[in-house]
This record gives sequence, structure tokens and C-alpha cells, in this order.
Amino acid sequence: MSDQLARPMPVPTPMSETFWQGLNDEKVLLQRCDDCSAWVFYPRSNCSNCLSRNLTWERVSGEGEIYSFTIARRPTAPHFVGLEPQFIAVIELSEGVRVNSVIVNVEESDLKVGMKVRPVFDASQGDQTLLHFAPA
Repeated sequence: MSDQLARPMPVPTPMSETFWQGLNDEKVLLQRCDDCSAWVFYPRSNCSNCLSRNLTWERVSGEGEIYSFTIARRPTAPHFVGLEPQFIAVIELSEGVRVNSVIVNVEESDLKVGMKVRPVFDASQGDQTLLHFAPA
């Protein structure tokens, strides 16, 4: 038996299950307002721009750039022991929404705000695929 704790995983809700299923299918899906065309993230029942309930799921590239980042040199929780350093970032997708994630497959010295990134689908932790990012 391993002493390492299982990492916490997202639990899809009825509102977010389309997003999470998209990741399982290696697709990035975002909601878009049918009335004002605004992109919406995180998944919700109403448009964050005009409050319309007319939202449609659309596939996007998942490409974007690093808006902000930090380097966690110590585990952020016991579940993450052994993953240091973690490159935790806010990614601004091309559609303008911001997503919290981690950057993978990058050297620390190459990290910078504005770096172009692409999605990486991480299915290594079980039933739910996670969205990570790597340099484009």
C-alpha cells in the first residue's frame, strides 16, 4: 500500500457534467450565450454578461496564454507531495475566459506571463480527465 494520498478529483454536477465529459473526450467545451454571444466559464445557469438563460455548449481549441502564474515549491496539500515544483497558472483562453490550471512539460526558466499554451488532457488519475496546459 502506498503512503501517498489519492489526489482530490472534481465531482461533476448537473451544471458542469458537459464540461467534464468533454475533457474525458479530449475536447474543451465552453458555454456561449445565444443572446449576447459572451463566453461563459465556469459552467453556470445564466450568462455572466447579460443574465440570459440561453446558453449553448461549444467546442473551442483550448489555446490561450498565461495570464498569471506562481511556482509552488512546497506541496499545496498533502495530496500533492512529490509533485513539486508545481506551476500553477491562470490561463486566459483565446475566447477571453480565464481558467485555473497547471502548466506541464515546461522548464521553470521558460515560464512567463503571455506565454502561448495549448491544452493537455491528463487522464492519469482515474475516471476524470483533467485540463492542464503546455507551451504551444
